[in-house]
Amino acid sequence: MSEVLSDSGLPPVQRVVTGHDENGRAVFRSEDCEPTRMVPSGDASFLTIWTTATVPVDNNDETEGRARATGTTLEGGSVIRVVDMLPGKQSPMHRTNSIDYGIVMKGEIELELEDGRKKTIREGGIIVQRGTNHLWRNTTDEVCRIAFVLIEAPAYLHNGVPLHEAKPEQVDPVYIAAASRP
Repeated sequence: MSEVLSDSGLPPVQRVVTGHDENGRAVFRSEDCEPTRMVPSGDASFLTIWTTATVPVDNNDETEGRARATGTTLEGGSVIRVVDMLPGKQSPMHRTNSIDYGIVMKGEIELELEDGRKKTIREGGIIVQRGTNHLWRNTTDEVCRIAFVLIEAPAYLHNGVPLHEAKPEQVDPVYIAAASRP
């Protein structure tokens, strides 16, 4: 297994995947230990742990979940990723058509909503992000590690009108430039 540190300086992430054998019995399919890698904006390092093509999930799909192409979210599916937010850095303001569960594994993170209201979520805290416009900010001098599970959802309807999605790769010039490279 990899002993290489993540780009954030934190240890790599252990991943264990289970499945079934030819007799329908539980087995370990794989185990690895991979580092998080810096995103184009330089504010965080990410590691996709697993994805599913559909919700509800098809547990008979033997596709290696990490190999499936995804953006911030996966249309029609789900994504779990580990995010290491670097000290003094923040994400762009964004909104995704998903419900996101964030578990702070190390450190603390500030969540800011579009009107400027803020909450600090500390180690062990859990965030339920329901398609709102928000950004993440690490106000400390230590890396914050968060596990995020993102599950596709229809756009939030305000007075019957869907609020538009604004993924980081749609609104941040650094992400846009990186996505347009060959």
